[in-house]
Amino acid sequence: MAERRGGRPDDEGGTGVATRTRTRTKQPTPYRVLMLNDDYTPMEFVVLCLQRFFRMSMEEATRVMLHVHQKGVGVCGTFTYEVAETKVTQVMDFARQNQHPLQCTMEKA
Repeated sequence: MAERRGGRPDDEGGTGVATRTRTRTKQPTPYRVLMLNDDYTPMEFVVLCLQRFFRMSMEEATRVMLHVHQKGVGVCGTFTYEVAETKVTQVMDFARQNQHPLQCTMEKA
């Protein structure tokens, strides 16, 4: 048997304690999708976007639209990075197709 420094053998013949490590999946970082106010996009179009892309009711979409109109920015929802990025792109593309300058962005929640 090979010996380590100090004259002790490598294999001490003792019993070890079995430990089990638990892996925990990390929650994805949430991102807020924000809609920015402008003076040219009709309010009805903003409500349509909120209903179509964020599945809001007419009342909820109107409330968010008014908040965006009065405060300059409003939260449309909180999602994972990929979902938030997709929603921002969908809103921006839809606005461009309809010739509106509506801006949508995202930030870490």
